[in-house]
Amino acid sequence: MISSNDFRPGVSIELDGAVWRVVEFLHVKPGKGSAFVRTKLKNVQTGNVIERTFRAGETVPQANLEKSTMQHTYKEGDQFVFMDMETYEEAQLSAAQIGDRVKYLKEGMEVNVVRWGEQVMEVELPNSVVLEVTQTDPGVKGDTATGGTKPAIVETGAQVMVPLFISIGEKIKVDTRNDSYLGRE
Repeated sequence: MISSNDFRPGVSIELDGAVWRVVEFLHVKPGKGSAFVRTKLKNVQTGNVIERTFRAGETVPQANLEKSTMQHTYKEGDQFVFMDMETYEEAQLSAAQIGDRVKYLKEGMEVNVVRWGEQVMEVELPNSVVLEVTQTDPGVKGDTATGGTKPAIVETGAQVMVPLFISIGEKIKVDTRNDSYLGRE
């Protein structure tokens, strides 16, 4: 159990049989009446966001989430196969369970798989990955490092906006949180 006074962004709680993550919170002490905590909660499974108010000091069950490091070994049909790095057990996850970050997943990559009981909640990729550019318009003499950008397709199929001087075959570093170009490798 966790008190509403201890809410912070990132804290996971159980409400109505689902796991919710605190996105924002505001502790309010009105001049008249008792204090309360106004929160914005995001459902970890569906991504829905709700606003909910709790009395100050109200306790709610904290979600017991387990995080394990797994390595993406191969893709079988539309299922991605991961191996636990400690027990060597395999788990299959669909693209829907992984979410939109599937576009940066490549074989051999280690990820954190977050589970609630037996149910997979989310797959956490590293904040940045190094990928090879497989398709982009050719660089032209005179393209500068500052200024324009162009779309590039990387080896996993994701599209990233890169500077004009990047060419096919180069390895680039990409931020998986906001799909931005970080630099060459």
